[in-house]
Amino acid sequence: MTTKVHEKNIDGKTKLVGLLATPIGHSLSPRMHNLGYTLTGLNYAYLAFEVGNDELEATVKGFKSAGVAGFNVSMPNKMKVLDYLDELDDSAKYARASNTVVNRDGKLIGYNTDGLGYVRNLIEHGVKLEDQKVTLVGSGGAATPIAIQLAQSGIREISIFARNDAFFVQAEENVNYINNEMKEFGVKATVFPLEDKEAFRREIAESAILANGTSLGMKPLDHLSIIDDTLDVLRKDLVVTDVVYNPQKSKLLSQAEEAGAKAINGLGMMLWQGALAFKLFTGVDMPIGQVKEILFGND
Repeated sequence: MTTKVHEKNIDGKTKLVGLLATPIGHSLSPRMHNLGYTLTGLNYAYLAFEVGNDELEATVKGFKSAGVAGFNVSMPNKMKVLDYLDELDDSAKYARASNTVVNRDGKLIGYNTDGLGYVRNLIEHGVKLEDQKVTLVGSGGAATPIAIQLAQSGIREISIFARNDAFFVQAEENVNYINNEMKEFGVKATVFPLEDKEAFRREIAESAILANGTSLGMKPLDHLSIIDDTLDVLRKDLVVTDVVYNPQKSKLLSQAEEAGAKAINGLGMMLWQGALAFKLFTGVDMPIGQVKEILFGND
């Protein structure tokens, strides 16, 4: 009796792409990218590496020395990684964070595909952005590019909430950047401490979209939500979005659905930002339709 072995085509010419993040076990990126390579016949392999800020510098230097094709960067490394790159694309420079790094002839160039992925996900779900007000929670490596891209997408106002510590300082920088460096888009940006529950209720009441740009709700923090003590802010005509995609229905989105609000998880954002990164790594378009159908079904 002969056992059939399904061999992955890895050889001496296979190009490596990695993901640097922690926690990392939940990530769908390796499945998505490797599926894309299989469907397109590309000789690449995508692996995940459990790396936080403390290990980041050594890992990036090692990847550069080893000549990897590139790597994605996720929480908590998206802002810190800028310290170790040779060049920044405008998408990373304006967001002050990078989620995609490409090795071009020995130079590490940082890009950011998160903001475009987030906005594309909203559009795919039929969300109107033009002349709307958005309340965004977060100012870190995921929330910052979302804020910057939203400001370029036709909204009229954005209120950013962050914890009253280093994240609040970053939120202030994001607001100042939108108000002073992006005046041509005509967007009003305001910052508030997340601890100000009265302001939180007021700003969401005036907003069409509530966005969670933090890791709160992602495993192993899946028992937490940004609105645990402000449930009264949810309403039927509110769009609630989350960058979290594992679990697919975060506590925030479960609360939103119970209130009758439109709930959108981070799967679509992950798909679209991944497709943009795929093209940067390989020069080839990811077959998005096939990847989406295989990974997400009809989601």
